[in-house]
Amino acid sequence: MLSTQLSLEDLSAQIDDMRKLLIATGLKKGFTDKETLKYSEELDKLILQFQLQSKL
Repeated sequence: MLSTQLSLEDLSAQIDDMRKLLIATGLKKGFTDKETLKYSEELDKLILQFQLQSKL
């Protein structure tokens, strides 16, 4: 899911989608469930990528 050549707009959209998925999964399965934690890690990676690219 993580690509190094996404535009900031695309990254922002992916961050929004991942955030919604994370919240929905957390509410359904619990915020310490493995799947929820996986989405949390993916969201962290997307946010970091966005931050790094926005500084270029």
